[in-house]
Order: sequence, then structure tokens, then C-alpha cells
Amino acid sequence: MNKHFHHGHEHAHDANNDGIDRRGFLECMAWAGTGVFWMMTGGVLKSYGLSHMIDRATGGLKQGLVIPKSDFSFVQISDSHIGFNKAANPDVLGTLQATIDKINNMPSAPSFVLHTGDLSHLAQADEFDALEQSLKSVKTEKIFYVPGEHDVTDNGKLYLERFGKGTIGDGWYSFDSNGVHFIGLVNVTNHVDGGLGYLGPEQIKWLENDLKPLSSSTPIVVFAHIPMWAIYPQWGWGTEDSAQALMLLKRFGSVSVLNGHIHQTIQKVEGNITFHTANSTAFPQPAPGAAPSPGPMKVPAEKLRTMLGLTSVNYQEHDHTLAVTDIPLIKAE
Repeated sequence: MNKHFHHGHEHAHDANNDGIDRRGFLECMAWAGTGVFWMMTGGVLKSYGLSHMIDRATGGLKQGLVIPKSDFSFVQISDSHIGFNKAANPDVLGTLQATIDKINNMPSAPSFVLHTGDLSHLAQADEFDALEQSLKSVKTEKIFYVPGEHDVTDNGKLYLERFGKGTIGDGWYSFDSNGVHFIGLVNVTNHVDGGLGYLGPEQIKWLENDLKPLSSSTPIVVFAHIPMWAIYPQWGWGTEDSAQALMLLKRFGSVSVLNGHIHQTIQKVEGNITFHTANSTAFPQPAPGAAPSPGPMKVPAEKLRTMLGLTSVNYQEHDHTLAVTDIPLIKAE
């Protein structure tokens, strides 16, 4: 999977002509099937047409481009909505299974999986059961969760019992892996219908203390269900008090914020912080403002799987950067 590209020195001159920084790895963020790669180089996001990378004669990568191994990788899935069975996707377990198959077919097994919420559609025990049973087959060491608003309709009681062991408050926590500090935040508990996500003062205070001992060169990954930037507040697509949390992250050189909730890939880079929302494994939602309100969007059956998928994240130790790539359930033709 072409997540990173590296120019051989003999092509340094070409690299400059392409406007591609030849130092270090180019980390690409691919919009499936659109022919554009997003490159993260030295903390700056640039986009390139595939023509920069694909040799027209051979159809393969241009000579001198090599794909190195990453130091570690993990996968994000989101919004599996087990229990949903309306026309937008009558078989959410099937599309979740297709996602799991994709993960299990990766060249190397991810260190772990992050699920960024809406595990279930109605927070019912049988829905959580079905999800847990399905995810048992994922080839990975561990799965980390944060709840979505659909998981806390009982105030999060069942979710916390099942998926929140060892967490704090409404289910927040942090852990370290391969030199990267991961923070799972909960911004759905005080969420009202159509309202914005909310972290609350207790969680923000906890976050401040959690970050205190870390050196500013530590790469940080924050994951939460509702986006941590104002994508479309009219639809509740943002987090009311996220600015306070983001202030605490300002001093770190590399911060990636992974969210779900909106069932589509949207990305934004602001200074040191890359925001990335993931596709759902269950059903798409309309683009911001493209419909009267958010909600399940019915698309032709053959198009559905191109709009669902998973996010794969690779980490380069020497670069201290994270590369994010979205993979649709089937490659868009």
C-alpha cells in the first residue's frame, strides 16, 4: 500500500522539478479513486496528481521511488452502527466484515485498531455482542474504543461495562505505543440531538495533567467520536469546547486528531495539528450543507462500498510523523 514514497538520490534533480521535497519520506493521503495524493512532508501538506508518481509507460511507480516499511501502523475504523437496518445499508455486519477482511489482508498486521465510536446503533446488548463477535477475527493485538452518541443512549452504562474497563470518567484514557502518546477522548456524553460535541471541564483538566510530563517532541494522536474542529456546526459537526483542548496540544510538534461521526473523509491541517475524520463502515452521510440535515444517505448499491472504509496510519520513527491513508471497501473504478 503506497503510503510513503522516497526518492532515490539519483533522482534528486527530477524530484526538484516535481516540486517534491526529496528529503525524507513523502507521506500520501489518498482520496480513493480521484487521482490525487496528499503528501505530508516536513509537516506541510501538499497535493500531487498521480502523474507525479506513476510512470505512464509501465503503469507502475516511477523509477527511484521506493516504499519503505513503517516503524508501526494502526488502523482506525468508525461508525459501525450495528443494529442499523434501513435502506442505506441493510447489512452493516456484512460491510463491517468486509472491513475486517481488508485489515486482515494488509501486508503487515496493524499493532492495534482504534474504533472511534458509534459501535452500535441503539446501545443494545445484542448489538454490542454482535460487534464484539465480529471484531474477534481481526488480526491485531488490541482494540481501543471511544463511544459515539449512539452508544450512550443509556448514559453510557452498558458501553462502559463492556468497552470502558480501566478508563476514567465517561470513558477517557491514554496509552503509549512505539514512542507515540495516544489519547482517547469522549465528547458525546453531554451531546444533545443536533448539538455539538462537548468535552467538559473535568476531562480537559485531566488532559492537561496527562500531557504535562511529555516532552514537546512526543508525537500525539488524539481520537474522539465527534470532530474536534468546526466542520459544520449547523449540523453539530464540531466540539463546543475543543479550542481549550487544542490549546494544550499547541506545544507539540506532531499532533494527529482522528474522528468519526460524519461518515466521510475530511481533512484539515492547522499548524502542527492534522485533523482527519474517517469514513463509516456502515453508511455514508451527505457532505456538509449538501442536504437539509445529516443522516443516512442512500446511494446505489454498487456505489455503497466505495463510500465506506477504514483508515490506515503509519508511523516513521526517524521522521516523527504519521501518514494517514483511507482505503475504501472496494477500490473505486
